[in-house]
Amino acid sequence: MTSQLSFPTLGFGLGLRAPHYEHVLEQRPKNVDWFEIISENYFEAHSGYWDFLADLRRDYPIVMHGVSMSLGSTDPLNMDYLTKLKKLADFLDVPWLSDHLCWTGVHSQNTHDLLPLPYTEESLRHIVSRIKQVQDFLGRRIILENPSSYVEFHASSIPEWEFLARLAEDADCSLLLDVNNVYVSAFNHGYDAQAYIDAMPTQRIAQIHLAGHHHFGTHIIDTHDAHVLDEVWKLYEYTMAKKGFKSTMIEWDDQIPEFDVLVAELDKARAICGGKLIKRL
Repeated sequence: MTSQLSFPTLGFGLGLRAPHYEHVLEQRPKNVDWFEIISENYFEAHSGYWDFLADLRRDYPIVMHGVSMSLGSTDPLNMDYLTKLKKLADFLDVPWLSDHLCWTGVHSQNTHDLLPLPYTEESLRHIVSRIKQVQDFLGRRIILENPSSYVEFHASSIPEWEFLARLAEDADCSLLLDVNNVYVSAFNHGYDAQAYIDAMPTQRIAQIHLAGHHHFGTHIIDTHDAHVLDEVWKLYEYTMAKKGFKSTMIEWDDQIPEFDVLVAELDKARAICGGKLIKRL
């Protein structure tokens, strides 16, 4: 694994989704600096999709975001999955790849959901050990995203933000700070979103996610199917003021709108950061 704790500053990116493939391929939009793909979507894909990504990679950095590493599970690490992950990452020469602080299944059964963890010393040791194994196998540092959550474990003895900070240091990994997830979880569990941001180790943050959610009065569900809400924009502005600029991306995964709607969301992030535009690699 590389020992250098640094990642390129990519600028402002979008999650690449199938409805926009043709538009991106034909138009090569200049107001998007990079794209993020869902790793698992391409493991078994037809070679034409890999050719498409290779073509796109000539004009844009591409990073990978996974949903199935299941670091919090007690199952053995899935080496077939990691082999496919490494093959794709090496093929695209990605600046980084990420996954979530969660578990997705047990006894070899995938729930296809990002399930919460108990934040305990035992859990911390377990996940740190698994991250180190993954990073050694991949030959690169991975980035972990803070989850959105709706329940907490009575057994938890470490605040989530402290757990993340200690995990990043002990495992020598980096963080994908999802500002929307911070806002969602802070509301659902009654903690201070700004205090959460303050606790994140600045030098470990490689990327920011922004997304939409739905507020049901008593709770918030992270849906990724709507505009980023004003409260999340305010928290993003606070994050940039406290942590400095970090490569920022808009996620929109359901009821996907026209491409220009996503670009308009991205322009809001760019405006908050003073119109900063990063030259493509």
